[in-house]
Amino acid sequence: EKLRGKLKGMDTPEASRLLDISDYLVKKSVWAFGGDGWAYDIGYGGLDHVMASGRNVNVLVLDTEVYSNTGGQMSKASPMGAVAKFAAAGRPLPKKDLGMMFISYGNVYVAQIALGASHNQAVKAFMEAEAYDGPSIIIAYSHCIAHGVDMSHGLDEQKKAVNSGHWILYRYNPELAKEGKNPLQLDSKAPSISYADYAYGEVRFRTLKASMPERAEKLIKQAQADAYRHYNYYKMLSEMDFSDIYGRSTK
Repeated sequence: EKLRGKLKGMDTPEASRLLDISDYLVKKSVWAFGGDGWAYDIGYGGLDHVMASGRNVNVLVLDTEVYSNTGGQMSKASPMGAVAKFAAAGRPLPKKDLGMMFISYGNVYVAQIALGASHNQAVKAFMEAEAYDGPSIIIAYSHCIAHGVDMSHGLDEQKKAVNSGHWILYRYNPELAKEGKNPLQLDSKAPSISYADYAYGEVRFRTLKASMPERAEKLIKQAQADAYRHYNYYKMLSEMDFSDIYGRSTK
């Protein structure tokens, strides 16, 4: 407004032209919102293009781990052992690690959050993503009616997802690497409850246990092992020494 006031007081063609575009001179916060079906599957190519652009754009992915808007079909975000349309016998593979794919670029701010597990971590992620001068993406665990849970207890289910290791909380800030610090901050602890304790609180997992108990047991055991593998992999990365990552050493 201060600039607009000064431009209005200047009787020149240049000032008039600047006044016409003065709204564009204000720094804007740009956010895009989408679900996992879009981010992991049908819109991944476009999302990847945006993240690889280097532009100061923020993306929030509401990850329900299923195509929520089109009838509950399986997506690449669907977890192992969960029943969905096109996965009546439970999904046999782990979910796609979207965050790690964008971490690999090195210049993208990436965070994974779950409000039910940690409000503070979620707020930190949004503040850091907004402050980061470059592309950022936040992947948020989003409980959904398609999970077969009491939605009034959705935040409790989010906490169980984190405590089981199904959902990891972390923030990856490329700015820290420039300071010789590890950019990956692991915000959740090692799994403290079994994967079954989390999974069988949801109809999408219990359905398979009722119809195909042996297969359900097999997939849940695999999911448990994958949860430990996944967590330990992130823990290993978060403990790496970045003090000489850019080859500043004179040794």
